[in-house]
Amino acid sequence: MITFDSKTLKLWLDENFNFLTGARIQKIQQPTRRDFVFSIRNKGVTKKFYININPQHFHICFMNKENEAKRLIDIPQKPPMFCMLLRKYLENSLIAKVEQPQYERILEFYIETYNDLSEKIYLCLAIELMGKYSNVILYNYDTNIILGCAHNVGAEKSREREMAGGLPYVYPAGRPNNWYASENSLSNYSGRSINEFIDNYYADCIYKDKFERLQERLKQIVSLKLKKDKNSLKKMQYKLEKEINSDKYRLYGDLIMANLYNFSDYSKFIEVYDYENDKNIKIEMDETKTLKENANNFYKLYNKGKNAVAKITELTSQLNAQIQYYEQILYSLDIADSVNDLLSVKSEIEPDNSNVKKEQKRASFEPVELEIDGFKVFVGKNNRQNDYIVSKLSKDDDLWFHTKDCAGSHVLLKCDNPSDELILKCASLAKQYSKASKSSKVGVIYTRRKYLKKPPASNLGYVTYKNEREVIL
Repeated sequence: MITFDSKTLKLWLDENFNFLTGARIQKIQQPTRRDFVFSIRNKGVTKKFYININPQHFHICFMNKENEAKRLIDIPQKPPMFCMLLRKYLENSLIAKVEQPQYERILEFYIETYNDLSEKIYLCLAIELMGKYSNVILYNYDTNIILGCAHNVGAEKSREREMAGGLPYVYPAGRPNNWYASENSLSNYSGRSINEFIDNYYADCIYKDKFERLQERLKQIVSLKLKKDKNSLKKMQYKLEKEINSDKYRLYGDLIMANLYNFSDYSKFIEVYDYENDKNIKIEMDETKTLKENANNFYKLYNKGKNAVAKITELTSQLNAQIQYYEQILYSLDIADSVNDLLSVKSEIEPDNSNVKKEQKRASFEPVELEIDGFKVFVGKNNRQNDYIVSKLSKDDDLWFHTKDCAGSHVLLKCDNPSDELILKCASLAKQYSKASKSSKVGVIYTRRKYLKKPPASNLGYVTYKNEREVIL
């Protein structure tokens, strides 16, 4: 990670000093606790001034539209209290002076504004870029009293420097005696605008960090659900093994009924000939009941077991489908290469999320489009794209490819009469976009679109098929 040090801040301020001096703050937004966006206008030009006080990515810059999109900035409907304070005092006010205390990683905006009595006052917005101690502080320049901070610092956090509204503003202890520049300083990179370099570098860092965090969080959510369903499946299979033997109760009932007149009631056991297995067996009885009552008890146990097997089989089938669905989602998360791909998967995992509509607009639902031998081929990277391929893009005679018994992408070939070579290329593509991409041997099935069916109430992207053929790769 390249460090945003005092020398970098000095170079940035030298480059943007003329624009900032005399500029007017038009709009203030605070997307999160740790970043701010100021719309600043001067000389007929409006720029977005970005402040980030995250310990990993602390920096300032004027950001362009492309890097604003990379930072994934979402403005909350209800702004934080500190943002409301900044709007109250700073919006539509003039930046009279901009300074950097010598050798410090602090940028100061001296603001000319008016109080509630329409009296001109001077405020100072201090932006401190000091790693985990980064902060944004607004204080009255005349009285040196803090009006508010992005992060309040109490006595339990720092004995030397408390930061909160109503306290005097003081500089950090241990003032440096030279410009601080690390070996990995942005100030070492020359040849273009320092602001452009800062904007591009940190936008990429923030995007990568948000991508990895979101990807890992979604993987944890899905993995927990997958583990829960696999444990439930083991329990169901254990119950099924116990109930599967219930057929013996039917046999016991039949044998007792066939020998009603050969034995007396209220016996502890009877020994009869098992005509199904061609051997004599001993059946334990309830000696408090008649032979017929014992037979009826065995029939009840048989019916109970039969119903249980049917129900367990149904639940097992549902769990297998759900496990297959979660494995498909994990595969989609593994191959995602953008935040948009992750947001598309997130809208499946967390459908009740309050931001789901906003995220779905950002998410990409269109599959990857390729061209092989002059024919269009579509590849779905997640369940939404897979579903879109089957339900929207495909026609009856198109060919559909998928790895057999393995999570992977739906591949659709738009061609009525493909050659064997083209089929092989599409099958290889289906293997490439699957969890078995590195396997030495895997089966890829393919069939016409008209032979696919999406069962009612099935998971997104799930289909059944028939008349399939298989290619071993």
